[in-house]
Amino acid sequence: MARQPYSPAEETANVITHAVGAGLSVAGLSVLVVLAAKYGDALSVVSASIFGAALVLLYSGSIIYHCSGCGRFRAVAQAIDHAMIYILIAGTYTPYTLVTLKGETGWLLFGIIWGLAAIGVIREFVWKGKPKWLSMVMYLAMGWLVIGAFGPLAKNLSTGGLWLLISGGLSYTIGAIFYGFKKIPFTHAVWHVFVLGGSVCHFLSVALYVVS
Repeated sequence: MARQPYSPAEETANVITHAVGAGLSVAGLSVLVVLAAKYGDALSVVSASIFGAALVLLYSGSIIYHCSGCGRFRAVAQAIDHAMIYILIAGTYTPYTLVTLKGETGWLLFGIIWGLAAIGVIREFVWKGKPKWLSMVMYLAMGWLVIGAFGPLAKNLSTGGLWLLISGGLSYTIGAIFYGFKKIPFTHAVWHVFVLGGSVCHFLSVALYVVS
């Protein structure tokens, strides 16, 4: 039976921080699709939809987990929560790979990142006794895999979009440090705030510089 690792006050903070994210994500999904439909092509609309939907799934999964209490359902909810992180990482890559990079490089990176995400999602539900740190290592490795295509990306993405992309990655990475301090109260909520910051940066990058 999965135990409750956070105090009621901490769980309230955890839920509130990502409830804000869920609300913003629903609105953001609509904005992305409208911008892509107005300024882009069909692939832009699909890419924007995938990214926006991934944001909604990430924050919804987090809320479900932090509202799940104790018991067997919490373990399932936690697996869903962690699995949605892989989906968000791959979903974030999608507009950059299919709209900004395009061509062979874009499709190759798209296939790699979604392949890794699929492995990560399956692993969350199948490998019950996995080391907790391993998931975070995979998240960070996938997130910074973009360095391998930094040259073409910098050439095709404007400076503002590139800086927002990097800032979002740094926000997620700094937040991961707080995620590791599990014994300190409210550090998980702080991690949530950095996740929000990363999502906002990437949303602005995609909305302003990729699909519009």
